[in-house]
Amino acid sequence: MREVFHQSLEDVQDRLVEISELVTTAIEKATRAFSTSDVTLAEEVIESDIVIDEKAIALDELAIEILARQQPVARDLRIVVSALRISASLERMGDIAEHIAQLTRMRFPERAIPKGLKTTFTQMGQLDVDVARKLTELLRTQDLTIAEELRNIDDDIDELHISVFEKVLSDSWQGEPAATVDATLASRYHERFGDHAVSISKKVMYLATGDWTTDSDDSFVIPGATP
Repeated sequence: MREVFHQSLEDVQDRLVEISELVTTAIEKATRAFSTSDVTLAEEVIESDIVIDEKAIALDELAIEILARQQPVARDLRIVVSALRISASLERMGDIAEHIAQLTRMRFPERAIPKGLKTTFTQMGQLDVDVARKLTELLRTQDLTIAEELRNIDDDIDELHISVFEKVLSDSWQGEPAATVDATLASRYHERFGDHAVSISKKVMYLATGDWTTDSDDSFVIPGATP
């Protein structure tokens, strides 16, 4: 029975990695579409979001089944409960990628990025993609040094987010109301994407250390899983 239980936990980890990979693909396409006004690419992101949603639902059902049948306790219970919360955050990250793609589609054939902010949003997009890739690696390997890297990247995204608001609120800003709204929404989407990744990294760190605030170079491995 314990072997079956451990296999179920490995399945949970594998599914989290799979969903994270799908989110990475979504944000890569969404940010590229936003930067280039590629409406075809944007449509791909919008249409594929349902796959992320379905994978997240399936993972949640597996986690609930484990809770009901195996009745895990202590650390095993924390793993399953954390998986439910991580799944929710990943699903939300997929939604954010979809929102960025929807902005692209809504403004097509015009550019969704307001004039004067292309460089800023290009940088934010690149950082979000970096965040997604590192998050997938964190979920795959549980290497907690990656969690620290995610926090640092998120700080960079936050700084760019603040710079967007400073730009649109400055006296020199001459954008139309629609451009102001687009800039505000897009910046918020990029910033929230990073926040969700950091939130997930904190849950992984908690599983490894048992402490929400403790940093560690050690990694946790789900019983029976390959590091």
